[in-house]
Amino acid sequence: MKKTAITLFLPGLLMCLLLCGCKVVNMKSEEKQPLEYTVVKQEDIPPAIGSLIESKKQEEFQITYQDGEYLYLLRGYGRQKTGGYSIQVEEVSMFAESILFRTSLTGPDKEEEPSLEPSYPYIVVKLEYREAPVQFEG
Repeated sequence: MKKTAITLFLPGLLMCLLLCGCKVVNMKSEEKQPLEYTVVKQEDIPPAIGSLIESKKQEEFQITYQDGEYLYLLRGYGRQKTGGYSIQVEEVSMFAESILFRTSLTGPDKEEEPSLEPSYPYIVVKLEYREAPVQFEG
């Protein structure tokens, strides 16, 4: 009987100890502050960022790049079979301890004939530098 009680008690105790140190943060319920940002035009992308995008564009990527004064958020959706894709910035917000960067990829317009060449949609957003982790969504 004693052995059975210990066998049942120990896994429950271990699970409780492991979960006590964890904290689930629901960003949807936290206070958020919209951040001012600029979508960087292709011709204004710093050369270092352009090289980084070129090396990563075949696959999806989510990258932050900091140059001292600004924080750049880079989101690429990888190789698409055709052209005509666009990326919408849904949200750039500061939560208590992190930045949320949410984007969405929109496919080619039904009325337009997309280019038959593959495309590599990406977006670069520039904002004032903040020392906070970035959570990408989308």
